[in-house]
Amino acid sequence: MEIEKNKEYIVDIIDNGFQGEGIAKINNFTIFIPNAIKGEKVKILIVKKLSSHAFGKIIEIISPSEFRTEADCKTYKRCGGCNLRHIKYKETLKMKQNAVQSLVNKTLKNKVEVKETLGMENPYYYRNKVQYPVQIDKNGKAQIGVFANRSHEIVPVEKCLLQNEKAQNIAKEAFEIWKKLNLSIYNEQTNKGLLRHIVVKASVKTNQYMCILVINGNKIGKEDSFTKELVEKFPEIKSVVLNVNTKNTNVILGTSNIVIFGKDFIEDKLGEFIFRISPLSFYQVNPVQAEKLYMIGVEAANITKNDVVFDLYCGIGTISLFMSKFAKKVYGVEIVQEAVNNARVNAEINNVTNVEFFAGDTKEVLDSLIYKRKIIPDIVMVDPPRRGLEAKSIEDLLEVRAKRIVYISCNPATLVRDLGKLEEMYEVLEIRPVDMFPFTSHVEVCALLELKNCQSS
Repeated sequence: MEIEKNKEYIVDIIDNGFQGEGIAKINNFTIFIPNAIKGEKVKILIVKKLSSHAFGKIIEIISPSEFRTEADCKTYKRCGGCNLRHIKYKETLKMKQNAVQSLVNKTLKNKVEVKETLGMENPYYYRNKVQYPVQIDKNGKAQIGVFANRSHEIVPVEKCLLQNEKAQNIAKEAFEIWKKLNLSIYNEQTNKGLLRHIVVKASVKTNQYMCILVINGNKIGKEDSFTKELVEKFPEIKSVVLNVNTKNTNVILGTSNIVIFGKDFIEDKLGEFIFRISPLSFYQVNPVQAEKLYMIGVEAANITKNDVVFDLYCGIGTISLFMSKFAKKVYGVEIVQEAVNNARVNAEINNVTNVEFFAGDTKEVLDSLIYKRKIIPDIVMVDPPRRGLEAKSIEDLLEVRAKRIVYISCNPATLVRDLGKLEEMYEVLEIRPVDMFPFTSHVEVCALLELKNCQSS
């Protein structure tokens, strides 16, 4: 049977892909169908056909899965922020485990059994950072919300079930005050107007909030009026910042910040440590799960007081500090200078003296530590960006032969690729997914590797 675009078919969903999409086959020809669940029989319309596969959309669910549930969000299909909202939560955890297992089975020689995904007790309102674009719509009305999936059209959101509730309310109130003060909204086409985004960072444990106004300029002219009204409504706000972004770009934040109220940071508590969060610094958006993830990593590393630890891609030093109380010395490496500045301050305010942080490209700093300073790690912790480890960094890791490597990853595909390069010398002992982003297809993974022929300490 020849598959044709704009034609309807009845198919059985045989699996789910890495983005949560359903997978069906007709005469061994693969079709990807968003919002379909393994085990379902559905009627679909083919919307796009390529030489190797096609894409369909559901017209009718003939036999629904026992794991299908009524989505509790009005806008989730349009915004694309949580593409698993139609599936019962516990089943999404199994799907993520299976997705990682599938990659392991395809790539690694050692077919290690992936552990169950560590989920959340309450998988709602977990994101501690709200980012809302603003724009003037085609009817001339100012709008705040989220971009519709694969577009720059704003979808107004009454309530997002992923993001901190108070942070959402602060962002919306900030927008209302902005409009009341008759301040301008940025226009992407003309590069004119001021307000581009409203970003709110939240710390639940300390009840501190930072409101960041991303503007196409370096002042708004009514700073005092704006901050007075906003902070009166939300006294939990400890910082209001203008972030200057005058470039014609999709990148949300610019590099320059102007504090118009309070401090240039807020503080959060993770485990027993206090962390300062600045406008540009990276901080895990789900601190509840981040704490669990870091403890899994630290326990897996089995660090002793004789161990020297490298923490590569250390950010603002969160996991470095977690490891410091077990280790002789921790060296943190991070490319973003502001994050390293934050890491040093975080060590200082927590009275941690056995950590040292370096700003620079990981492969270059790693080279310097190993070959110039002759520092050889016993344990290496890596938490790289989605692209995974650089080839040179993997060469260095194989050269120094640390007894254990703990690899934390936000991208299972590049994680498993890198594990494949390391497993000639290292045994992959454990792979544990952690659900950092409930109801989305994203999953964080912690893997433990041990040097072959190495006795555990």
